[in-house]
Amino acid sequence: MDEFILEMRNITKLFPGVKALDNVNLKVKPGEIHALIGENGAGKSTLMNVLSGIYPYGTYTGEIIYEGKECMFKEIKDSEKTGIGIIHQELALIPYLSIAENIFLGNEQAKHNFISWDETHANAKKLMKKVGLNDDSNTLIKDISVGKQQLVEIAKALAKNVKLLILDEPTAALNEQDSNNLLDLLLELKKEGITSILISHKLSEILKIADSITIIRDGGTIETLDKMDKDLSEDRIIKGMVGRELTNRFPIRESKIGEIVFEVKNWTVYDPFIEDKKIIDDVSFKVHKGEIVGFSGLMGAGRTELAMSIFGKAYGKRISGKIIKDGKELVLKNVREAIDNGLAYVTEDRKTAGLVLMQDIRRNISLANLNKISNKQFVDDHKEIQVAEEYQKN
Repeated sequence: MDEFILEMRNITKLFPGVKALDNVNLKVKPGEIHALIGENGAGKSTLMNVLSGIYPYGTYTGEIIYEGKECMFKEIKDSEKTGIGIIHQELALIPYLSIAENIFLGNEQAKHNFISWDETHANAKKLMKKVGLNDDSNTLIKDISVGKQQLVEIAKALAKNVKLLILDEPTAALNEQDSNNLLDLLLELKKEGITSILISHKLSEILKIADSITIIRDGGTIETLDKMDKDLSEDRIIKGMVGRELTNRFPIRESKIGEIVFEVKNWTVYDPFIEDKKIIDDVSFKVHKGEIVGFSGLMGAGRTELAMSIFGKAYGKRISGKIIKDGKELVLKNVREAIDNGLAYVTEDRKTAGLVLMQDIRRNISLANLNKISNKQFVDDHKEIQVAEEYQKN
């Protein structure tokens, strides 16, 4: 058996004006959990997209050696055929299809060109049991939690006889219990001989389950650490990620807190579909000038719903309570009125609620305030470009 199941040698990937990967090297042993870490933009996801064929052979330079053979994947199906599976941070599931249908999407259980639904559900139940998912295989994806959706993605990979499983920030949107369940599952899969590459910012999780840790910084490989290293710690990993010792991870800040500029009183919101279900119950808070206020809580606690309902009633029904800004009460009937009154909302769901993906960067920047770049109801393209470039620089 080869010492390494995977070797990526001198991988370089260019985008217009940017070198995303610069001679990156990665070696992964069979049956290990190998963590790939680095700051945002370091190149972790790009490297895995190269490996999986999302960025096809010819769009990068370097070599991929998998199970002793050089691979030249032209598309993701090529890597899947060899046993490589990738689960992205943004899950690739169809909300209005069932768990079983999603598990075998693109890998249908068919006989004589017709899908065998009995076989589909029977095999889905076996895979669901393996990953610890106890729901009915007919349940729609939209009706299960994000944690369970991650398990569906893993079952989907196992259905394709995965040998090397890549997980990109799999616990980013999970609560502590779901995160621990997922990590325990990776350890179980390790016992079965499945190799995993784990991308994560949660260093405590990395230290808990990873056998090896490769650090990437600014598109280049910095070092690979072994779990048996005596000095392995969160501080040691952070030093590799940022390139210096962090003597004070949370430096003291001097805040100049002023008067109250925003206040919400007795805010109550009901579910938009279930009439008597109260999502936000009598919430009140104040924000002072120069202050950063954080809202914490588990998944489903209502943080996002609170923010969206305040932002021009973008969420919920039967909303009651008061919003006071700069000493004046606001009555916001819609998102447009919220924007016109100086409120902004940055959503966690960029793809569906934050950006128009078919439009370019300048259009997305200017979209919330077209009046600023319009002249007699027509958009001034030159103004739009100037505004977009100004915000990009800032």
